[in-house]
Amino acid sequence: MPHKITLTGSATGPLREYDRYVAFDMREKGSPSAPKGLKKSTFISYTVFVAKKAFNKTGLTKKSIMHEKILIQGEPTLDIPIDECPGEVGVICFQITVLPNKNDKEKNESDVKKEPKQEASASSQEQKNTESTKQEEQEPVSQPVVQEEKKEAETVQTKAKEAPVQEKKAEPKPKTLPNQPKGTQDLVSFDDIIVPEAFLNTRPNPEKTQKVIDFVKRTGRLDEPLTIEKGSNVLKDGYRRYVVAKTVKMDKVPVTYEYQKQMK
Repeated sequence: MPHKITLTGSATGPLREYDRYVAFDMREKGSPSAPKGLKKSTFISYTVFVAKKAFNKTGLTKKSIMHEKILIQGEPTLDIPIDECPGEVGVICFQITVLPNKNDKEKNESDVKKEPKQEASASSQEQKNTESTKQEEQEPVSQPVVQEEKKEAETVQTKAKEAPVQEKKAEPKPKTLPNQPKGTQDLVSFDDIIVPEAFLNTRPNPEKTQKVIDFVKRTGRLDEPLTIEKGSNVLKDGYRRYVVAKTVKMDKVPVTYEYQKQMK
């Protein structure tokens, strides 16, 4: 069976990229407790070879690999060319893992310790609030306050009896249409208006028509409502404004009604 090797630390040299793998150098100090009579081990340099897919999964980059602490598990190899393996021992990596920093670990532990304290303080505060509300509910209402409330209720009832039963009918409020010219009684679909031939044979003054178009573009409404016959929707007055509404493609136009004269 091949020998297994485990390394921990950071890269000591830049990341080198090849077609299907990457390589970087690491070094570790040997065992501090060497047998008596032998010299203590010095630093041993390794060159680690990792498949690109496995390396990309770690999220490491050329810059971060110099600062992050990593764990390498693999097996030593002596079949790598010297120009690709500057370290004393080549290591083919089977698994690479980024280890958490000591500062991050301590921070997470402190956050975990703080959370139960905050929950305990919140629960104690809730208990205090519930106790105070119970005390308020249990406090008896003084008799003078009850008597005053009864007197107020009696006075309200007597006033209600003395008030006249008949109520005036609310007068209907006039219908108001927002953002419409003065005198507008209703909004009618532009397609429902019938224009007599007498209007169609005339041509409104272009200058005055352009002024009304500019007014509509500036305000979003006509300056005056159109006058149509109630029921038949025949145009009686405002042909220029009808032309303007057609030009600016208004769906609905403001109108005022003219009622038909009944024959005696």
